[in-house]
Amino acid sequence: MSMIDNFERMLAAGQDSPLLRYSLGLEYGKAGEHARAVEHLRNAVEQDPGYSAAWKQLGGALAETGDAEGAIAAYEKGIEAAENKGDKQAAKEMRVFLKRLQR
Repeated sequence: MSMIDNFERMLAAGQDSPLLRYSLGLEYGKAGEHARAVEHLRNAVEQDPGYSAAWKQLGGALAETGDAEGAIAAYEKGIEAAENKGDKQAAKEMRVFLKRLQR
């Protein structure tokens, strides 16, 4: 049984949380299913707008789907969330990804 199957079963059982949605987003992204990743990562940041790691992954997944505008918006929100938490490394990484998209 795959990680996606395990996480989907947890979600179906009512164990919804930002971490579970983030984990599903990561796994779908690894599997190349970026639209599915976006769905779960959006849910993660809706549940926890301060979840900077989820914003970072959401930006990447959106970029993979060809939604550069959405990716830029996600990175901008992610940078703000990371700075509010004092997560300098995540903010720095998202700034690099943001600059690449804005070229």
